[in-house]
Amino acid sequence: MNVLGIDTSNYTTSAAIVSDEGYRHAREILDVAEGERGLRQSDALFLHTKNLPRMIEKLGKTEICAVAYSSRPRAVEGSYMPCFLAGEAVARSIAATLGVPVYAFSHQAGHIEAAVRTCGGDVGDEFLAFHLSGGTTELLLARADKKEGWICDIVGHTLDISAGQLIDRVGVMLGLKFPCGGELERLALSCDEKIPKINIKLSGACCNLSGYENKISDLIKNGASAGYTAKYTLDTVGRTVCKMIGAAREEYRTLPVLLAGGVMRNSIIRKMISSSFDNVYFAATELSSDNAVGTAYLGMKKYKEGENG
Repeated sequence: MNVLGIDTSNYTTSAAIVSDEGYRHAREILDVAEGERGLRQSDALFLHTKNLPRMIEKLGKTEICAVAYSSRPRAVEGSYMPCFLAGEAVARSIAATLGVPVYAFSHQAGHIEAAVRTCGGDVGDEFLAFHLSGGTTELLLARADKKEGWICDIVGHTLDISAGQLIDRVGVMLGLKFPCGGELERLALSCDEKIPKINIKLSGACCNLSGYENKISDLIKNGASAGYTAKYTLDTVGRTVCKMIGAAREEYRTLPVLLAGGVMRNSIIRKMISSSFDNVYFAATELSSDNAVGTAYLGMKKYKEGENG
């Protein structure tokens, strides 16, 4: 039993094959011109259309029983991004040609499923899920759902830019290639300077991050080293995430917290969270970033339940 999964998020083309024995996947980050801080949707859609055949070819020839794809960012009314049309077109075409079921899920549900499958613990059917990426900074109450895979209510979120946007914008200021998370982490790990305690202010469990972008820009203008700037940025994000978790824990004391999204590949931020809280779990580093593995696993669940798509 093999299920093909496809995910075409704003910055990554992904395809995966999953079965009861495990998964294999192929992914490619979309190319962003030097100095740019993102892609227009039309450019992302074009690049996905170019990349998808190659990603699927990398998976090798496989007999599949169903296809699953990401159709929208979140499982809520009005959630839409054109970049997901590329994955939908390929998924539905393959399914129609082979005469197999096709299932649509949200990109967010796929992230959560990949994290649940690889976090190394049992988080159950209800938990707090933190989705931190280039486009999302949301602390969610996640519950298993037969139709959507996972349905999520927002407990806390950013009121302006996302954690990933802050990281990438600082990286571009430092002359790094977008997306900048990996290189910013390497710079931060090279710095031995201490970061002064940062006063993080929340509104409930919601945060503001754009002010820190201005503060970090001033650091750079005043001659701060690249390593110190990177370390300050990641310390800011880590402290903000910890404070948001702490605020949510006041109401949801017993629920585990599951963390996923590209920002959660960062070892510095992971260490800050794991040293501050118990009952927290992280997606496997390989599957923290955008991937089609979780989407494929959601499709496998539906296929096993006998749904025809």
